[in-house]
Formats: sequence, C-alpha cells, structure tokens
Amino acid sequence: MKFAIAAGGTGGHLFPGVAVGEVLRAHGHEVMLIISEKEIDALATEGRSEFRIERVPGVGLQSKSPLALIRFIAKFHSGLQQVRALYREFQPNAVIGMGGFTSTGPILAGRSRRVPTFVHESNAIPGKANRLNARLVTRVLLGFEECAAYFPSGKCEVTGTPVRTSLTKPIDKPRALAAFGLTPGTPTLLIMGGSQGARGINQAVTDALPKLAGKRLQVIHLTGKQDEGLMRTRYETAAVPAFVSPFYHQMEEAYRAADIAIARSGAASLTELSHFGLPSILIPYPHAAEDHQTFNAKIFERAGAAALINEREVTGETLASKLLWLLADPARLSEMSSRCASLAPHQAAERVADTVLKFCV
Repeated sequence: MKFAIAAGGTGGHLFPGVAVGEVLRAHGHEVMLIISEKEIDALATEGRSEFRIERVPGVGLQSKSPLALIRFIAKFHSGLQQVRALYREFQPNAVIGMGGFTSTGPILAGRSRRVPTFVHESNAIPGKANRLNARLVTRVLLGFEECAAYFPSGKCEVTGTPVRTSLTKPIDKPRALAAFGLTPGTPTLLIMGGSQGARGINQAVTDALPKLAGKRLQVIHLTGKQDEGLMRTRYETAAVPAFVSPFYHQMEEAYRAADIAIARSGAASLTELSHFGLPSILIPYPHAAEDHQTFNAKIFERAGAAALINEREVTGETLASKLLWLLADPARLSEMSSRCASLAPHQAAERVADTVLKFCV
C-alpha cells in the first residue's frame, strides 16, 4: 500500500513521522513524506532515499489581522492544491498528519479522497491546529494519555511518540564520547534546544559558564545555526571542554555520551530523553502554543525524571547551581535516570503503523 505522512515544520513533527515511515517501509509499503520548505526539514531528511520526499509550503496563521488572514488563506489554498495534485499521482491508501497546520492540508486532501486519515498529537495539551485536525480525521493518536481529555471520547488511541530507528542502534559510551573528542570518566552535559536551537537556553548557559569554569565537566552543545560561533567562543573563554555544533545527525551518540541534559520540553525531545533514560533540566519554550511545553515538562517533573526551570526565572546562577547539585549526587542522578526510562513509550512507531494499517484492510 501507499501512505502519505505530513511531518514538516519542526523536528518534533518530522522525526516521529520518519519513525512511522520506517516501520511502514519495513512492512513493504511505499511512503511519501510531505515536509515544509524550512532548511531544517531538508537537513534532517538528507540522504533518506527510502522515502519519496515532497516539499510543500508550511502554513501558519501568524496574527489575526485581515491582511495576515488573506495571506494565510491564499497560501493554504495553494498548498492544498499542490497536495491534491501529488495525491492524484501517488494515490495514497491513508494519510497521517504528525501535527500542526502543516498537517491540515494533507489531511483535508486525504479526506476528499475518502481514505482513512490520522493525526498524531505528541504533546500533553494540543494546539489549535490539532484541535481542528481532530475533527477531520478517522483517528487521533496520542503521545500522552493526559491529552485525551481535549478530544472527542472514543476517537483517541494512546500510542506514545515514535522514536527514529537510528536511535535504537546499540552504541557504547566510550565510543560515543570519542565521536565528540571527549574524555571517558568526566561528567558529560548535553545541551540542546530542539531541532533549531534555543536562544534562551544558549543565553542562560552563557551566563552560567563562569560558575562552571574549573569544575569537572565537559559539554556537547547543539546551539542552532545562529549561535554556533558565539557559544564556541564562550566555552573557549571559560576553558570548559565542549563540542559545539548547530545540529547533529547521529543523536544516538549524543544521548549515549551524556550523563545529564539541559533541554526544551517538546514531546519528541522528551521521548528521546526517556528512551535513553537521560535525566534533565527542562527549560520549556515560553511561547509554545497553549504553553504545551510546560505541561509536558511537568509530567517529567512529577515523575522525578527531570528538574523544571521556567525561562523567565532562569539565571546563570540558578542554572549552574541546579546542574552542580544534580551532578554532586550520583545516586540521585541514577534514580532520575530510572524514573526517566520508566516514561519511555515502547514500540510507539509500530503502534501507530498498526493502527493505521487496521483501518486500511
């Protein structure tokens, strides 16, 4: 059979979509991956020749002004027509949207062809786009059980958020550390702000570095494109050993090398942290739709898997103090690791694929 997966715009949509596509391909099916025109989508799908990849302009309503609404409608209509043309040629048996307004057009086009349609909501609280998408689809697939309360009863299925196959590859810690030129036996901190980096986290880390100078610590920092040069200079000035890069493809190496993380709390990032049982300090993106990253982070905080600091409250002092307090007690860190691992969804990509295939018989 043939499946269209709309998964563009952010890594939080794209990587789980890729994971579902990998499972469907393993079952012998064809997959068209619909991504946005953002650079991050092209970078993250580079070399993925097993999928047919189509780029469709991403659409989001940035403001409520009449002009913005007109532009939104025009761009949405153009994207919808493009997707309909793709479907006439590809003829998908089902359409899977991985969330956001980038999924709405592909879902509508699939609905008009009378094929089963699905949307995956990975966060603990849905945004406006997925509340709309949920009205259009055959089934709503959830990353967190807590999210079911926001959708019609009887239409939801909790699958967890899928994890890419590459993250399941076995890799030992010494080899992972060697990939970054780091030293075995030294506590290793992974800092990441999602697929596009996080200016707020980078600034907080910059302010914390004077407090971390001279401590037994080494860092893997995925900065995003804008702050790479600045952060590399900051680490050199503080004499803190660090691997600095805007983006890193082999994230299984980064997760395996690390002992603790500082991260945003998008659902895909949290799923990957739990897959590796990696304790973390979570700094939610404060402008996320419906403040969903804070809701996500609170689930991990309540489980004892992570510490939560709101971005408006974070300072170099508070971040450095929290990090050093956690690293000072290996038993506490080990307990957090176990609790984090207990939150990992198992076989989520397979569960999504099985649900989709069930409706295509």
